[in-house]
Amino acid sequence: MTALAHRNSVRQTLVHTGQHYDANMSEVFFRQLALPEPNINLEVGSGSHAWQTAEIMLRFEQVALAQRPDWVLVYGDVNSTVATALVCAKLLIPVAHVEAGLRSFDRTMPEEINRLLTDQVADLLFTPSADGNENLLREGVASEKIRLVGNVMIDTLVRLLPKARACWPALCSQYNLERYGLVTLHRPSNVDDVAMLQTILTTLNDISRKLRLIFPVHPRTRLRIAENNLQDITTHLHLIDPIGYLDFMALQQKATLVITDSGGIQEETTYLGVPCLTVRKNTERPITVTLGTNRLVGQDMDRLRVEVNRILNGDSRQGEIPPLWDGKAGERIADVLL
Repeated sequence: MTALAHRNSVRQTLVHTGQHYDANMSEVFFRQLALPEPNINLEVGSGSHAWQTAEIMLRFEQVALAQRPDWVLVYGDVNSTVATALVCAKLLIPVAHVEAGLRSFDRTMPEEINRLLTDQVADLLFTPSADGNENLLREGVASEKIRLVGNVMIDTLVRLLPKARACWPALCSQYNLERYGLVTLHRPSNVDDVAMLQTILTTLNDISRKLRLIFPVHPRTRLRIAENNLQDITTHLHLIDPIGYLDFMALQQKATLVITDSGGIQEETTYLGVPCLTVRKNTERPITVTLGTNRLVGQDMDRLRVEVNRILNGDSRQGEIPPLWDGKAGERIADVLL
């Protein structure tokens, strides 16, 4: 949005589907990322994948029919992405997918289905890395639709990193920080399976005896912990409420290591040069493993312990920043659209 806002010939309408509606998970990000207030909020809320996708389609169709935009830009791989892309395809409104071509090759992941479908109906596909181009070409997407532009998430990180650094002194004082690790956990395969969640939390609790772990707890994960009475196995973990982008970025940059199942955090740690251990069997961001600081440990908690010890002993991957992750992806997208 920032790149297009500087182009006088473009008028933008920002639609918030309401898929993410928790104040700590939505409103704070609009504020801290300096995003304008949405012009339209569909206020969909939570529900099953089918219900939520269908409800977004029903509500967004009315917006698309009323606005008749020249282009609709959809981002990432959430239900909102595929729902709005499908509406545009049916109404013959050109749609561009930002963060296209990423593949985990695991169709048990809802996000993978969203990515596959969105990329098949999109008219322009903006990829963050060369593997995205390769995936799309292999799937039969015409090469003239594909543009390698870099990573828009890194644009945001580069733009706001100075503000994030300014948050560090207050965070350091609030949480009494010295050497610590940072944890995020929210994927259904990790938190909805009670036995798996118990195993992960037990392992994290053990790790936190040697390295303090700060754990901003996703609402989904906190609910599962409470429902299954797992609080007693988190006694050494420092559980906190979800925090804003700037605070999280400050914690991430100073962390000894990050343990996560998030896709975006794999990218951010690679840019920041922070060791990342991903509690997933696969990743749609393989460049963070081949070039970056990321290691996949799957759901093997013995492997997680080994990798943590390796990092604490000074044996961590240095990694490098992938090509075009330079803070200018948005400008390249704007150039293509215009």
